[in-house]
Formats: sequence, C-alpha cells, structure tokens
Amino acid sequence: MAMLSFERKYRVRGGTLLGGDLFDFWVGPFYCGIFGVSTIFFSVLGTLLIIYGAALGPTWNLWQISIAPPDLQYGLGLAPLKEGGLWQVITVCALGAFGSWALREVEISRKLGIGLHVPFAFSVAILAYFTLVVVRPVLLGAWGHGFPYGIISHLDWVSNVGYQFLHFHYNPAHMIAVTLFFTTTLALSLHGGLVLSALNPGPGERVKTVEHENTYFRDLIGYSVGTLGIHRLGLFLALSAGIWSAICIVISGPFWTRGWPEWWTWWLNLPFWS
Repeated sequence: MAMLSFERKYRVRGGTLLGGDLFDFWVGPFYCGIFGVSTIFFSVLGTLLIIYGAALGPTWNLWQISIAPPDLQYGLGLAPLKEGGLWQVITVCALGAFGSWALREVEISRKLGIGLHVPFAFSVAILAYFTLVVVRPVLLGAWGHGFPYGIISHLDWVSNVGYQFLHFHYNPAHMIAVTLFFTTTLALSLHGGLVLSALNPGPGERVKTVEHENTYFRDLIGYSVGTLGIHRLGLFLALSAGIWSAICIVISGPFWTRGWPEWWTWWLNLPFWS
C-alpha cells in the first residue's frame, strides 16, 4: 500500500488523550493535537525568555550566553526574575514542552494502533533532564544546584561537579552508564551495518534475506539475537544508559559527598587483597 494512501486511512479523528476533537487535525504532514499546541506554546515562551535573559547579560556571544539558576541562598523558594527566576520559569517551560511532546507521541501511537515504546523511550530522556534540574536540587535543598542554560557555562558546571568528587569517573553508576552508552553504539552500529550490507547490494547482486543476516552472526559469534531481538536489545541498552546516567548524578551529593575514589575502599579492604 502506498504511504500516502495509508496516511489517508489512519488520519481520522480519535485516540486523543485530552480535548476530544479540539485540535485533532493535521497541518501538512504534522499532526497537531492539543499537546502539539502546548508544545509550541512552551517552546516559544521558553525561547523568548532565553533571549530576554541574554539581553540582560553582558554579551550576545552565543558561546557565553548563560541563564544561571538562583543563588543557593534562595533555597527551594522563588527567586527574583533577574536573579534566577528566569531559570526557574524556563525550566518549567522546558518540562512543559518535553512532556507535551511525549503525550503527542502517545496520541499518534494510539491513532496508529501501535505500542507506546517511542513515547516511553523519550520519557526516559525527560527523566534524565528532570533528575538534573528538579530531583537533585530538591534533594540538596536549593534550586542553585541545577545546571545553567548556556554552552560554556554548562560545560563548566559539568567539569566543576566532577571535580567536587575528585574523579567522577570512579562513580560506579557512571561506569555502568558509560559502558551502556558505548554498548548501545556498538550494538546498533552492528545492526545498521548488517541491514545495509544485506539490503543494499552492489550492482547486479540480489537483495539478501533475514536468513543471511542471522547466518552472518551465527558464523561470527555463534549466536544471532534475531531481527526483533536486536531492536529489543537496542531499546534496552539505550534506556538503561539514560537511567544509569540519572542515577550516577542523583547519588552524587544527596547520597555520597566524598570523593568517589573513597567509595572503593570496601574493595581494597577485602580479605583477599590482604
């Protein structure tokens, strides 16, 4: 069935989570929906506030523009707009835009009658951001522990937080997260390479089948996870990487305040080593 023919069949009203038929239409190839409208609202408002914050600052240099969170003295209270309040409102806008986009994905999935794997995966990315700007600051008792919105300032924040714990790469959750990120890259690059090698043959050669793909990995490592299995594995690895990255930062400060190399003293003190 041609793609355009299929789109005409599925583009019918229904499957919405909120608002019924309100905004239940398409603008060209884009589904609107009430959450599409809220995404645009929060995105535009947040962007305008960032521009306003840049106008208050000393520079228009894109690399050095920074919207800083409130000073630690404000704790978890509201700060004046020019002293961190902008950061608080922009954070609300970001969470509103991300959440709206995820819910828009849910509505599209419901219209198509497919699973909610994509919005679930995107929600894990939202969780990682939410952990950095809400969960960790709340656990530490001040919004000032959130990261600033800027390029250089954000990189400085990452570097400074790392040095606060001496060597952040000794954080065991960080080790797991980085391992999962690299493993995700490996697994999905292998998958992409295999599919392209089978379905993109040279001139005069025929397209290969799934059996060819499975046989390749059986010959290479003795086992093939299969066409469905590799997508399950890729999703699992990617989501796990996001979850463990959130864990690695949320335990740094609220639950562990010393240098991360000290955490490994339990290993060094095992009777085996003595």
